[in-house]
Amino acid sequence: MHARSALFDLYGDHLRTHEGQAPVAAIVRLLDPVGIAAPAVRTAISRMRTQGWLEPVTIGGARGYRATEQATRRLDEAGERIYRRAPPAWDGSWHLALVMPPSDRARRGRLRAELGYLGYAELSDNVWISPIERRELASVLARDGATARTARAVDVDPAPTAAWDLDALCTAYDEWQRGAPDLLRHHLGAHRDPDEAAFAARFHLVHEWRKFLFADPGLPDELLPADWPGGRAAEVFAAEAERLRPEADRFVLRCLRC
Repeated sequence: MHARSALFDLYGDHLRTHEGQAPVAAIVRLLDPVGIAAPAVRTAISRMRTQGWLEPVTIGGARGYRATEQATRRLDEAGERIYRRAPPAWDGSWHLALVMPPSDRARRGRLRAELGYLGYAELSDNVWISPIERRELASVLARDGATARTARAVDVDPAPTAAWDLDALCTAYDEWQRGAPDLLRHHLGAHRDPDEAAFAARFHLVHEWRKFLFADPGLPDELLPADWPGGRAAEVFAAEAERLRPEADRFVLRCLRC
């Protein structure tokens, strides 16, 4: 688990209900049970501040950081997708983005990853498609110095679902369901304090589930196989995350009050 990714998880899953902010010392305490050392936390905070995700604040006389407006939008959108139990309603149309990518190679790579995260797939060179128009598309394009012309397509036959590797995604969901019990047992048994153990177990559970945001476009039921395992996996995730939440929340409050 990288420190930057862990910080996004922490702000998105735990600090959103605490004004999206925390003292640096509390952030260090919170990430220690999940294996992120203090120097790595501070380095990641500095980089995320430079990238516009965090801004400095003073909390009770201590130095801290708050999620910026840009970060809050991203975290809210991610939270909706992480905890959504039902697929989005679909009107049968497709959203197309004809992207003019940036000239810089690093930015192009980052843009590809961001578009995949939003649920778009590259249908052909620089032509991206999604069954759902994503609110963040404009800001993602602007952040990476790209532009796009957009359009809607209806009555697309056959449906372009081959743009996504649904077989690999199906396998990943099956493997996640088989591995989730062992993941929870490991982290629940790795800490003596029950609240800390629940926090660490839930943190890793959410972190592993969050990876599907980069692989699963959230296709409507009409476009998925009848035996699609994503729904069953989502039910397992939601039940376990909810079961561990009370103890995890207690640990967060303890760290914030120290």
